[in-house]
Amino acid sequence: MYRVSVRREMIAQHFLTVPNPGPEGELHSHAFTVEIELSGPELNQYGYLVDIDDVKAALDATLSRYRDKTMNDLIEFQGKNPSVERLAHEICVRFVEAASLETPKHVTVRVWEDDVASATYETAL
Repeated sequence: MYRVSVRREMIAQHFLTVPNPGPEGELHSHAFTVEIELSGPELNQYGYLVDIDDVKAALDATLSRYRDKTMNDLIEFQGKNPSVERLAHEICVRFVEAASLETPKHVTVRVWEDDVASATYETAL
């Protein structure tokens, strides 16, 4: 199995909407690290699983929706707790729509909200 990963950083804000969220219920920022991993058993005619420059461009375009924004204000989080798990899912969905993914069979998005905690969403293509 071949795997290719690209990592980017961004700052975004949110406040949790669960009962008794403690300090996380107040508007605050995270310096998120987002990693996309694509995998598949075959390479294309050029010996690539994916063109890394294309992955970088699609990820940058995807993250521009969240960078320096308050997640609670975005339609995809309306009526939902804007958790790091939901952020990983939304980034994955939007990345798959933005990228040209002919060879990979699987995508994984991992979002680190700090140095010790992350959430992952993965899907087959």
